[in-house]
Amino acid sequence: MNSIETYPQSTAVASIAMAALFGPESGERSRRDLAPGATLIPDWLTLQQQAWIVRQFYDWIRGPVPIRAAKVRGHEMSVRTVCLGWHWQPYKYTREAGDVNGAHVLGFPDWMVRLGRYALREAGYDPAVVDAYTPDTALVNYYDAAARLGIHQDKDESCLAPVVSLSVGDSCIFRFGNTTTRGKPYTDLLLGSGDLFVFGGPSRLAYHGVTKVHGHSAPEGCGLDQGRINITMRMTGLEG
Repeated sequence: MNSIETYPQSTAVASIAMAALFGPESGERSRRDLAPGATLIPDWLTLQQQAWIVRQFYDWIRGPVPIRAAKVRGHEMSVRTVCLGWHWQPYKYTREAGDVNGAHVLGFPDWMVRLGRYALREAGYDPAVVDAYTPDTALVNYYDAAARLGIHQDKDESCLAPVVSLSVGDSCIFRFGNTTTRGKPYTDLLLGSGDLFVFGGPSRLAYHGVTKVHGHSAPEGCGLDQGRINITMRMTGLEG
């Protein structure tokens, strides 16, 4: 069983493999609309696509900025994060990881921009929104079985374009709420490996979090023996 630090070196070539793995025809088409702008599409990624993303993840955590648990108000999060494009730390984005080692963060991959647009199209967004979607950062979170993510809003960005979320590995309980309070009303969803969740428009500032991870529930072939990887891509609205 591989830990996230000891996974063997990936030999994937992202620019070539992306075209084959993430074409417009990919993914399961069933869906659930929770609120205006908020859509869940289960099993959107195939096992092959999930395993490819896991290989990229192990490359990312060997990059210039190691995966780390951010500190929020002096308390270390149970989720560990590596960032692409911009480095997130509460409550701002920077190009250099000043709270880790000062290194410049990895660039945001072109294939992820195209994948984000595919996701918005599949979720039923207006073509103009899809065409304009150019995410420039991704928070890539790793959850072990004990990790949780407190209920919060994604509001450190100056741009309120949709957030595209992809899950690989163990399933979790994802709480998706309203835009005014951390309390009810909210919906608890089971997010499984390969699921796509998009929230934007009126739901962009909805409170959300992860209340439980189901350990050892990852499907065989997804590329991850234990834990959960979640990628959230966003547009920061920042320059520089």
